[in-house]
Amino acid sequence: MRSGAAWLACAPQETVEAFIASLSDAALVALPWLFEFWALPHQLPPEGDWRSWVILGGRGAGKTRAGAEWVRAEVEGARPLERGRSRRVALVGETIDQAREVMVFGESGILACSPPDRRPEWEAGRKRLVWPNGAVAQVFSAHDPERLRGPQFDAAWVDELAKWKRAEEAWDMLQFALRIGENPRQVVTTTPRNVGVLKALLANPSTVRTHAPTDANRAYLAASFLQEMQARYAGTRLGRQELEGALLEDVEGALWNLAALEACRVDQAPELSRIVVAVDPPVTGHSGSDECGIVVAGVVSHGAPNTWRAFVLEDASVSAASPLEWAEAAVSAAARYGAERLVAEVNQGGDLVENVIRQIDPMVPFRAVRAARGKVVRAEPIAALYEQGRIMHLRGLGGLEDQMCRMTQRGYQGKGSPDRVDALVWALSELMILPAGQWQRPRMRVL
Repeated sequence: MRSGAAWLACAPQETVEAFIASLSDAALVALPWLFEFWALPHQLPPEGDWRSWVILGGRGAGKTRAGAEWVRAEVEGARPLERGRSRRVALVGETIDQAREVMVFGESGILACSPPDRRPEWEAGRKRLVWPNGAVAQVFSAHDPERLRGPQFDAAWVDELAKWKRAEEAWDMLQFALRIGENPRQVVTTTPRNVGVLKALLANPSTVRTHAPTDANRAYLAASFLQEMQARYAGTRLGRQELEGALLEDVEGALWNLAALEACRVDQAPELSRIVVAVDPPVTGHSGSDECGIVVAGVVSHGAPNTWRAFVLEDASVSAASPLEWAEAAVSAAARYGAERLVAEVNQGGDLVENVIRQIDPMVPFRAVRAARGKVVRAEPIAALYEQGRIMHLRGLGGLEDQMCRMTQRGYQGKGSPDRVDALVWALSELMILPAGQWQRPRMRVL
């Protein structure tokens, strides 16, 4: 679904001119304030009988504008003095200052979005907006949930719920206050974070959601901002959260977490002593198969093994691939990095794994590995290397890092199999664990 503005932007010049010429003077004056014409799909409320509408988005994705325009649509009538659907609105931000400066006075706030004949008046002493038709929106701080005890509302706009310090308490107080009117509703605009109140809200059957990355609103953002953000954060978990608006969860008891993985991020690797490509093949090769985990890693192996540092260079995993497709992807990754060896788990496929790879490149250096222990047991020594600060990540490993943050002492807590993590473990074991064991093994003296 495209907005009217998107349609105009793509239309030939003569179509645009004909459209504008067809509008009356009154329609031309009203057009800038007609949000349904200009809005992006994620900025328009979903149809249906919902209580909460959550707009998840990256930074600058247009969440604030959507929230402000929803409030307008709730309180405004067909004419300036006519009643709208809602009469008493709560505007709840993290603090009073943030609610006032973003939700009320911001460039995408309520005052900036309101046409002159419907623009509400700000009553600073009472911290509220009053519309010409008598509707009122009152500002509250999530730092002071008790102020929500007593007032009652038929609509609410909640901004940046995921970053509230007292989120659970403030949210609960708001729900008790949202109790008048035929069908009280609320909109929540937030960049997602892994917090309980947001996850519980999204799981509620009466909640609907829309979502958009930062890039969806690029027409209204500085090109230099987008370029800098992409260069700095693309391919990172932080980028997926703050730019793509993805809800990333750290599972309780996980061997890795978001903060630790962000701390091991580097922009480039130094000159490496060895590079390997590790493969965790799926059992079958069809649309219902698990992914084929393919991870490229290298090591700087000067001095004793306890001083070595490894660098994860690329997650080249492929989904729903046939054996020839994943083998071609693995051999291609090895050629791309000049890898010394291709390592592949053969528990499921046996000799078939090597045979498929050699169909692509008969001369590729290959080593088969077999899993004699469980996934968690194999992963724990690798997790310890991360804790020691000896493993670094280049950018672009978001899918791999998501799986890592779901690997716990109880096993993998995500969907399917952690094939990317398995490939990572095989690669780092080949580079760090196996050589360390050989180094420490007593050597026979020749007499």
